[in-house]
Amino acid sequence: MATLENISVFIRSVEAGSFSAAGRSLGLSAAVVSHRIKTLERHLGCRLFHRTTRQMRLTEQGRVFYERCIEIREAVQRAESSVAEMGAAPRGSLKITAPLGLGREVITPAIVNFRSAYPLIDVRLRLSDYLIDLLMESVDIAVRMAVMEDSSLTMRKIADVDRVLVASPAYLARRGKPQQIEDLFNHECLLLRFPGSQQVRWSLLENGTARQVPVSGSTDADDGDVLTQWALGGLGIALKPAFEVSEHLRSGALETVLDDTPPMPVTLSLLYPYPRAMPSKVRAFADMVIPMIRAHLAERALPKAVRPAPILPRTA
Repeated sequence: MATLENISVFIRSVEAGSFSAAGRSLGLSAAVVSHRIKTLERHLGCRLFHRTTRQMRLTEQGRVFYERCIEIREAVQRAESSVAEMGAAPRGSLKITAPLGLGREVITPAIVNFRSAYPLIDVRLRLSDYLIDLLMESVDIAVRMAVMEDSSLTMRKIADVDRVLVASPAYLARRGKPQQIEDLFNHECLLLRFPGSQQVRWSLLENGTARQVPVSGSTDADDGDVLTQWALGGLGIALKPAFEVSEHLRSGALETVLDDTPPMPVTLSLLYPYPRAMPSKVRAFADMVIPMIRAHLAERALPKAVRPAPILPRTA
């Protein structure tokens, strides 16, 4: 009989893409992972992976087995959730990912309260502005601020977030204030860029229609807070969530530009890799953190004096 341990190792190997990566996430050596997969293959009487020195991919039998194993995993999660709902305190490990700025200001203090309320839950927090793969990284819950696309993940919306283009008065005095989108081509744009990205485009609303605008600049970073500091230092124009720069706009340290063609808003939400039953530990964290995030957004709301006029996307 295929053991649940070997099935778990098989699922993690598929999601991680290699035995070594699966082993690192499970605290096992690559040799042990390989041995467990071979044991599983002997039991099933078929090969689960096509393996070479450079890559690993599922066989047809492996793909079918993986799909059934996912069903088993979800069934176990539903069973655990059902038991937890009967009164047992939520427990286990909870892996969370969130954007750097929001993570530092809201999620980090929220975890202090969460751990006090749920001491049997171990929390693993990963802060990054890079949108990591929840399944590959075995993440339980992700705080995301992005233009949401169709996804197999379960989403719980928190709020729509306005974004603005900002620069320091010193930079605008030196380089001039952009009057139309095309003026951005002659400005230093501060870019949020990640390893492997090939280009950067800003999605701006022009006459009610989203326009993808290619921008460039001589400085980029993978941390949004760094872009804010650079904008304050007069290095260029940054695209920022409004709540992250509202204090600087109130003080006059930053100014908005191109208010008539503002950036597309983004959706702030929680994402879960649980299409059916949600574990009680995940639900408990979501119920605690969502009110805290909404309160933070209200506190940092953009001053009306500098709020761009709303321009909604044109509908068909």
